[in-house]
Amino acid sequence: MIKLEYEKICDQILECDSSIRYVGIYDYGELYEKMRTGLKCYLSREETEMSLSQAVYRWSTRKKTADKIGKPIFALAKYEKIYRVTIPIGGAGLILITADLDSDVNNIIEKILTIKNQYSS
Repeated sequence: MIKLEYEKICDQILECDSSIRYVGIYDYGELYEKMRTGLKCYLSREETEMSLSQAVYRWSTRKKTADKIGKPIFALAKYEKIYRVTIPIGGAGLILITADLDSDVNNIIEKILTIKNQYSS
């Protein structure tokens, strides 16, 4: 996918639910990101990039069992301050979103999967 599409996907995801705080797409070492206006980031850009590079590795290990339990679709973590969701996109890319704890995170994930599928071949 091209950079323009990643920026467009970030915009669409951020607009799909008001409880989404942050969206980033990390692919081939590049990070495209958007933060909801008026909110403060918990992590620096460098911390986010480091975390995403580790997440890419975790996704590669999840794929090793795909023939037995199916292809991984998303990963969800709940922290004391936020939900954090990663979803694969493209070859080795990941979508990362963070959302408020009072959000309907499963509904948000379904919306994101729908947006992602608009761009998948």
